[in-house]
Amino acid sequence: HECGALSIVGVDPISLGILNPPGKYGADIVCGELQPLGIHMQYGGGLAGFIATQDKESFVMEYPSRLFGITPTSKQGEYGFGDVAYKRTSFAGREEGKEFIGTATALWGITAGVYLALLGPQGIQELGKLILQKTQYAIKKISEIKGLKIPLSRSSHFKEFIVNFNRAGKTVKEINSALLERGIMGGKDISDEFPELGNSALYCVTEIHTKEDIDKLVQALDEILK
Repeated sequence: HECGALSIVGVDPISLGILNPPGKYGADIVCGELQPLGIHMQYGGGLAGFIATQDKESFVMEYPSRLFGITPTSKQGEYGFGDVAYKRTSFAGREEGKEFIGTATALWGITAGVYLALLGPQGIQELGKLILQKTQYAIKKISEIKGLKIPLSRSSHFKEFIVNFNRAGKTVKEINSALLERGIMGGKDISDEFPELGNSALYCVTEIHTKEDIDKLVQALDEILK
């Protein structure tokens, strides 16, 4: 901001149940993926993004979708909903419209909205805490395996963490192949993308993983590296 730039933050929406919203620490634009909000992964689908900004006209007029606002009606205490800034859409000027939303994305937006409504504020907070606990448990158990190291293991991790295999005697590709034979999808190999991290993989734990799932992974890694 001191240099005249905008601050853009990418977030996992579920993490906002336990973390301060980016707007609280100065973010101008926030974006992320809706998939964690009750949307099942499938072949080529199950994805939809979201974007939020500060309530400034310069931002709002750039939104790439139709906007709906709330306004009081002629009846006291009654409110109505309607299109906002309609002139910026393709319905008003086809070749100049800024929206590019499709039916599939809108349906996923509804799915995410229902998911959030069912959880409520307390539910999303409890979910965030549960994921933190499971992530920390996985980090603790994996770090106990000889030859494995968790960088920044004392830091807080939400879902994702790195496992370093430099001292394991096998590459991430070899380890993932052995895990797959046991019916387990290993962590994403990031050795080429981030060579400074060495022979490493990115692991992820979410609410769908049980303690038994994590223990199965730990046991499999231990067997593979012996």
